[in-house]
Amino acid sequence: MLTTTDLGLQYGKRVLFDEVSLKFTRGNCYGVIGANGAGKSTFVKILAGEIDPNYGSVNLEPGNRMAVLKQDHFEFEEEIVLNTVMMGHKKMYDIMVEKDAIYMNPDATDADGLRAAELENTYGEMGGWTAESDAAELLSNMGIKEHLHYKQMKELSGPEKVKVLLAQALFGEPDILLLDEPTNDLDALTVTWLSDFLADFKNTVIVVSHDRYFLDMVCTHIVDIDYKKIRITTGNYTFWYETSQMMARQIANKNKKNEQKRKELMEFIQRFSANASKSRQATSRKKALEKINLEEIMPSSRKYPYIHFKPEREPGDQILRVNNLSKRAPDGHYYFSDISFTLEAGEKIGLIGRETSALTAFFDILAGEDQADSGTIEFGQTITPEYLPNENEHYFSNENDLDLINWLRQYSEEKDEQFIRGFLGRMLFSGEEVYKKSSVLSGGEKVRCMLSKIMLKHPNFLLLDEPTNHLDLESITTLNNAMIEFKGNMIFTSHDHQIMQTVANRIIEIHPNGMIDSLMNYDEFLKADRIKEQRKSLEGALSV
Repeated sequence: MLTTTDLGLQYGKRVLFDEVSLKFTRGNCYGVIGANGAGKSTFVKILAGEIDPNYGSVNLEPGNRMAVLKQDHFEFEEEIVLNTVMMGHKKMYDIMVEKDAIYMNPDATDADGLRAAELENTYGEMGGWTAESDAAELLSNMGIKEHLHYKQMKELSGPEKVKVLLAQALFGEPDILLLDEPTNDLDALTVTWLSDFLADFKNTVIVVSHDRYFLDMVCTHIVDIDYKKIRITTGNYTFWYETSQMMARQIANKNKKNEQKRKELMEFIQRFSANASKSRQATSRKKALEKINLEEIMPSSRKYPYIHFKPEREPGDQILRVNNLSKRAPDGHYYFSDISFTLEAGEKIGLIGRETSALTAFFDILAGEDQADSGTIEFGQTITPEYLPNENEHYFSNENDLDLINWLRQYSEEKDEQFIRGFLGRMLFSGEEVYKKSSVLSGGEKVRCMLSKIMLKHPNFLLLDEPTNHLDLESITTLNNAMIEFKGNMIFTSHDHQIMQTVANRIIEIHPNGMIDSLMNYDEFLKADRIKEQRKSLEGALSV
């Protein structure tokens, strides 16, 4: 068990939270939510002991082991991949190193032999005999092929390192598991596997995530950072969101009686409980729904941006034709090869693949920012595409360091300052914020600026490479709705499961050795046996 007592943190005069007393118990998964800057990651770092609070304390039950998802992707560059995973259980790994050193020492004494025997016994009690195979299984489940297990970490790509560090945190069934944005840089198949893993995890999980589907699949409780307080409510993210919105509506309508509000909420809880019973969460976790306390839930103080894509031009019959497209990575291996498809009116393609760099390469080629090694791309003459790249730093360089008004004015036909200020205001840049320099914006602010740029262009075709990166849950929810309502065509990729499921009406999975193309929705695609067989065939052909 993990508890906090009268916890408080502030920077100067700014109070992030105070008087926080919480209890995190075994068998539950707690999803930490809050607006950007509310202190989600900071709170997790305090729990992990990486940051000291101004006052209050964090208490870990004696004998409990805590594991934390490492954020430094270069910390283990010289280590073997398999060893890096086993380092997640530090005490077990240290014992392994010590006993192996004794066995390798030709001058070992009788005392050393007794010590080794003692270490062997402790090692076995910790589950050390299966440590290597357990670590290898975790890596394989995350898509890290066996031939990479004995390479050094520095030989892996960025996304591969992320998976290894996640496997490190999960290794050895820690009593307390702290995960800050674990789905970032993960492909869709790995996110699905992780959701299943955590839903069945027997100990305590505390996770920060902007992925609503992921939070719904794994969480039994929501830890909401709002009003400079931190509150735990029972239920998953959807329950918290719907109930918070309902409470806000009830408070806005002062004529409604409290008894009617309670009746409406109770009916909602009953419906929610019935739906939750059909989920993949462990049976023991479903019982938490019975403990829901209406008084715990408050309306959120968060604000939602305005996002709406309105095409200026109707597309003609020809939308997009891709023929035999191939691209190699700098090291010579194929990102993808022989990709061919034709996009029809009304189609919104969800693009997936194991390698995120391959997806970005594909989008860069479609957007004309890179060249394919072979193949052709042909947009229809009436098509006006706009691109939201995964990496947007070059749009906000110091060389052209404009304030937000002048930055957005570059992309607007209407140059009037009041119009620009009004547009920025709807994207949550208000007051003096419109004079901020574009180079000092946060990641989420830059994405909101890029979305503003796209909206002002009125495209009828969208190319979106991980559009939810750096966005808070409120912006993601609004973007999701905008993508659903968009009347044009779209090719996008996202690790947000709900966006993939609610927006895409066609799924294309790209591989180094070909592609899988289906008119199924996302959930159907992930579950279909036919798709699984096609994937095995492509991966098998590549290994040969």
